[in-house]
Amino acid sequence: MEWITAGVLEPSTAILLILLAGFTSCMTAAVGIGGGALLLAAMASLVPISALIPLHGLVQLGSNANRAVMTQKYIDWSMLRFFALGAVLGALLASQVVVQLPLVVIEISVALFILFLVWGTKPQAEEVSSSGQVLSGAFTTFISMFVGATGPLVAGFVHRTGYEKLRITATMAACMTFQHSLKILVFSSVGFAFWQWLPLTLSMILSGAAGTWLGLKLLNRIPAERFQFIFKLIVTLMALKLLWDGLSQVF
Repeated sequence: MEWITAGVLEPSTAILLILLAGFTSCMTAAVGIGGGALLLAAMASLVPISALIPLHGLVQLGSNANRAVMTQKYIDWSMLRFFALGAVLGALLASQVVVQLPLVVIEISVALFILFLVWGTKPQAEEVSSSGQVLSGAFTTFISMFVGATGPLVAGFVHRTGYEKLRITATMAACMTFQHSLKILVFSSVGFAFWQWLPLTLSMILSGAAGTWLGLKLLNRIPAERFQFIFKLIVTLMALKLLWDGLSQVF
């Protein structure tokens, strides 16, 4: 396992991350959203906070790209174009401030954002204008540079009344693929050493691809509500631990 961990993580931790990548990708493909937030919460306890957002972004890039390729004929390309335009603007703005945040601020912000994703009010699933799609791309891409899993927020803009599950899944995957690609460019430009983590993240991406394939097979067979209680409980506990760790450094 040394070739995977590059000396930065214990082999058992690397194996757990690889398995989690597969499970969370399967979850997202099968029930729509939630896998990214769960993976972020888990990774926050397993990898250094300084590496959390870029590594999560790289893994999610692979997971969403796989899902987008597998469902490409269902993508709403018009929405993707407007979302991508806004995402570029958001990434350019974030690149000017992303290196200025103390690690404890990132830790607390991620914890609070995860709690919001689980318990907060999300944008309603409804038709949005082209300008609204540009704004959603800019806003969610900007904050994704600091807190990671913005999938549930993007879903509030991507979901349209009357869309079938595959069209929602495909368009979400395409938008998130573009957003995470920009995240990798931003963190590379400010000097994050992705190469040190590449074997591990590639292994997680491959596991995610297998999970995505399985999740798409289960897409219309698993009622999403069955996951809600357990998902909320696990993610909430992880976020509260992360919040405690961050606040203990402040006080």
